[in-house]
Amino acid sequence: MFMRRVNGWLTIFWIAMIPVSWALGWLNSVTYVSALALWGLVSGHWGSWQAARVEVAHERAQAELTANPVEERVVDALLDQTSLEPTSD
Repeated sequence: MFMRRVNGWLTIFWIAMIPVSWALGWLNSVTYVSALALWGLVSGHWGSWQAARVEVAHERAQAELTANPVEERVVDALLDQTSLEPTSD
């Protein structure tokens, strides 16, 4: 939640900086454009890293569901909480 807010405000900030940068002539500055390029690289890699973390979490959740299916947990809970008995068939 915190990171979504930070990224949202940073997006608004950089959108607002476009006309400011143009009006002040900063776009002609090699230092400013280099800083923007570095920021773009850092934020791009950071976003990719976050996406990879989410993918790993999804893979772990899928592996957990495969190893311990919901259906088996429901049946086990029913057998624990009721007097149902499995048939010998």
